[in-house]
Amino acid sequence: MAYSWFKAFHIVGIVVWFAGLFYLVRLFIYHVEANEEPEPARTILKNQYQIMEKRLYNIITTPGMLLTVAMAIGLLTTEPDVLKEGWLHIKLGFVLVLIGYHHYCKRLMKQLAKDECKWGSQQLRALNEAPTVMLVVIVLLAVFKNNLPTDITAWGIVGLVIAMAATIQLYARKRRKDKEKLTEQVPQIPQQQSS
Repeated sequence: MAYSWFKAFHIVGIVVWFAGLFYLVRLFIYHVEANEEPEPARTILKNQYQIMEKRLYNIITTPGMLLTVAMAIGLLTTEPDVLKEGWLHIKLGFVLVLIGYHHYCKRLMKQLAKDECKWGSQQLRALNEAPTVMLVVIVLLAVFKNNLPTDITAWGIVGLVIAMAATIQLYARKRRKDKEKLTEQVPQIPQQQSS
């Protein structure tokens, strides 16, 4: 019975943690893009995003991570023999990378608050896809365990990364073209000639 409770809340923790990670970097993107806005909108937006980032990180994302890890430890106490399995070692490696990503997001959040972040919105969009790739790999390992078809999985992950990169590039191009159209539509104010 304890195993089922641990597993249920492990899944709840994963959902909360990933929801927070996905939205957190999206807020970073909006925060960086706020620099393109005129004042006072720039300051208002950046202050609002800073508040939202802190709350999301401290109230949702970090508790989701802690719940995930605590319930995973609970699961391992009910089935300690699983620690000998190779698939679990790989999964735990990806979880450690994800925890590193989580803490790196906190670092970016602090840099954004001080206006010291060097990341552009397109770079942040790419960073935002990292947890998706890790989630796919972690879930596949948890479901297939030692029976994971590594060749198909590797090609699938490569395809996923390529599709994400292409989507980010296409979206950047669309935004650029939309911005150009907008500037073309803005009527030019004629300059007065001096007599």
